[in-house]
Amino acid sequence: MDLDDVVSNVSAWARVFFADLMTPWFLYQVGIVAVLFLIAVLLDRKVEPVLEERAREIRGHPSLLRVIVALLRRVEWILFSLFLFITLTVMRATTWPSRSHLVSIVLSLSLAWLFVSVLSRVIRNRLVARTLGWLAWIYAALVILNIDDEAAMFLDSYALPLGQLRLSALTMLKAAVLLIATMWLAVVIGRFLDEQVQKSEELTPAIRVLIGKVVKITLVLIGGVVALSSVGIDLSALTVFSGAVGLGLGFGLQKVISNFISGIIILLDKSIKPGDTISLEDTFGWIRELRARFVSVVTRDGREYLIPNEDFITHRVINWSFSDEMVRVDVDFGVSYDSDPHKVSKLAIAAAKTVGRVEADRSPVCWLTGFGDSSLNFVLRFWIHDPQQGLTNVRGRVLLALWDTFQEHGIRIPYPHREVIMKPSGDTRFGAEPEPAKEQPAD
Repeated sequence: MDLDDVVSNVSAWARVFFADLMTPWFLYQVGIVAVLFLIAVLLDRKVEPVLEERAREIRGHPSLLRVIVALLRRVEWILFSLFLFITLTVMRATTWPSRSHLVSIVLSLSLAWLFVSVLSRVIRNRLVARTLGWLAWIYAALVILNIDDEAAMFLDSYALPLGQLRLSALTMLKAAVLLIATMWLAVVIGRFLDEQVQKSEELTPAIRVLIGKVVKITLVLIGGVVALSSVGIDLSALTVFSGAVGLGLGFGLQKVISNFISGIIILLDKSIKPGDTISLEDTFGWIRELRARFVSVVTRDGREYLIPNEDFITHRVINWSFSDEMVRVDVDFGVSYDSDPHKVSKLAIAAAKTVGRVEADRSPVCWLTGFGDSSLNFVLRFWIHDPQQGLTNVRGRVLLALWDTFQEHGIRIPYPHREVIMKPSGDTRFGAEPEPAKEQPAD
């Protein structure tokens, strides 16, 4: 059937439809439908608040609550469909079926809209949900009105030949709908499988992330192939086109691909994993999540840095918990020269042990490192096992403990002194050289 036949069939259907508009029973049905919809809207204003108050009592079932909320937002359509069903039953029992044909069509359309609108609420992406909802309802409307074949032929008449492949508007529409549906299904299944993998205690965190990413990517690729194959598209015919597109994407998305490959390398060599404390240039924090393009690093001030995976390959990274969670911290201090260095060392070690985060299994050490201009210089070294809790705060607590201990035992912490010599203005001018000293005769 060509385009002219499609147009003629649609024109014939339109003439019959507009001819029915002039019959009295058609106008009666229009009035009945309008009155029933007005009654449903008025009842919805009283019924919906009561049902919503009861729905708020549901706890611990988010999926069920989501469906109930979707139904509550469509109470008027539920009532409208119920009134139409009762009216249609009464009319078919009392009069000819042809006199209730419009009511039957409106009932079918309202039920289709109700089903599609509630089902689309399951999809979290609102744009995808609305798009799929409208497409599904339009298709249901075409089937109910019995013009789906004519619409399919009309869309199929517009085609773009690509070698041996005939790409029509109908094929593209089917491919788009199937791609959205299969991709959404692949993401949902991949997310579920990823959650199950993350619960496994036998696998390391890096392996869990790697398996989750491989599963998601594999499901998305399978979904795309299934969707395109289902509409009759020969994937081998798209080899040249996909090669050109792949070449363009390769040049335009070099950084994206580089970060993706770097992320896979990071997961395979297990250099970093969620929970590790790292330092990268001026960023110090712990890894919250490994993603396909970046690594999420949370710092002590609550900021979350999204660092590209490539930086962890090309830059020098300090992983404070790579092979051992124990981290050594150094604290430098100085005391006056009249202090006993042996006593100072013992007091410093004892003071460090009073801080809760300092490891007791590895005893702190204190060494004399040099004789300064005005102080004896020491370094106090101790170990902690939780660097993600911060380094500055533990250093501060140890310094406060040293201060309290030194004050208690009379050990002074020196600070530099400066002497200013004031000369009378009559003796020398500012900037003038002093007079040479006179030699005294020897005795």
